[in-house]
Amino acid sequence: MMNKQDFRILVVDDDRSFLALITKILADEGYTVKGVGDPNEALLAARQFIPHLVVTDLKMPGMDGVALMHKIREDVPFCSFVLITAYATVDTAVAAMKSGASDYITKPLKSPDELRTLAQKFYDIEKMTSEKEVLAEDMPPMEVLFAGMDGIMQTAREVAPLDTTVMLYGETGSGKSLIANAMHVLSGRPGLFVDINCAVIPENLLESELFGYEKGAFTGAGSTKKGKFELAGDGTIFLDEVSEMSPSLQAKFLKVLQDKKFERLGSLNTIKTDARIIAATNRDLKALVEEKKFREDLYYRLNVFPISIPPLRQRRDAIETIAMYLLKRISARLGKNVVSISADLTERMKAHSWPGNVRELQNVIERGIIVSRSDVLAQHDAIADFTSASGAASSDIVDIKTAERTAIENALSRTSGSRKEAAAMLGISLRALQYKIKEYGIR
Repeated sequence: MMNKQDFRILVVDDDRSFLALITKILADEGYTVKGVGDPNEALLAARQFIPHLVVTDLKMPGMDGVALMHKIREDVPFCSFVLITAYATVDTAVAAMKSGASDYITKPLKSPDELRTLAQKFYDIEKMTSEKEVLAEDMPPMEVLFAGMDGIMQTAREVAPLDTTVMLYGETGSGKSLIANAMHVLSGRPGLFVDINCAVIPENLLESELFGYEKGAFTGAGSTKKGKFELAGDGTIFLDEVSEMSPSLQAKFLKVLQDKKFERLGSLNTIKTDARIIAATNRDLKALVEEKKFREDLYYRLNVFPISIPPLRQRRDAIETIAMYLLKRISARLGKNVVSISADLTERMKAHSWPGNVRELQNVIERGIIVSRSDVLAQHDAIADFTSASGAASSDIVDIKTAERTAIENALSRTSGSRKEAAAMLGISLRALQYKIKEYGIR
């Protein structure tokens, strides 16, 4: 997942003092920033730096900002541009936008927050776009994702192009998020797929995550931030574990569903939304309504088109198909040559109850690949995950943890200690790697 350090900004201005000011403001926000005082130097820098965003002065000797923008885009076609102009007129702003710039700021700056807000906007867009691309790459083929669920696949195809709100029911790990993302892909919506888990975000932060906030809306709100609804545009909002939403937020969310508009926290400006809603829960939402723990009117708004995802134990014929897909993908990610699963392990998998569903199956296969010394994943490679009551012999657990720790240490060694590169090599998120480093006490 992209963080601010991954977002590269190239600043170009022949006014050295203003260049230093802009560079410092952006660098202090956590972005990776490169400042250049000459447009010709900026061309070379752009080829090497590959910026996501270029902030350039409009009037410079030798080459103006518009000409520089067109030349940089020959090498870096997808970067955004913000032009700096000392002529704060509507005509200048319009001309800048018509020339291909994404936005503009005036010199001198009205306030550092003006620049911070602009950078945050482009960072949010790039972050969501990169996550969308990752989700698309991570999406299993439809025949794997819906293995053993032909009827549900047909239903998903039929409802995907509609604006109808969909409610997914299913146990934890059954693939609700992947199915929601598949429906977004099938819908053809040009906006982003935005996934938010209501159970993991603190109640006092969830509202601001959904709707955004203005600078000063609350303590710590140092700049304006867009919420998930605004970032999704006319895409899809997937609300996982929607049953965990607080009563007060349920009322506000219901109003957004009804009116198709909202306000950022601390703002009176109304923003319209065309985002399609897909929600999910692993609980009985109707029972929660009867217990007065979930609003009945919101329930009926969300439950327009309910789809129940069966647990993996009810799709035993699909286990081998899913397992082989996971084996090939995880083996390639870990740089191992495990190409098949032994017959006895396959039968054991089909007999297992899989309380953790597909997520548990994925963990079993990944751990097995890590400890495997053959091109065939055998039963003894995954035996720790098939003991009664989901337990395992302590020696097996130690072996798996030792293998995991060794893999992490090797990756860190090969990348000269770069956690970001090591995470990419291991095929896990940077956050997951940092958690494991802390868990194992790796220095």
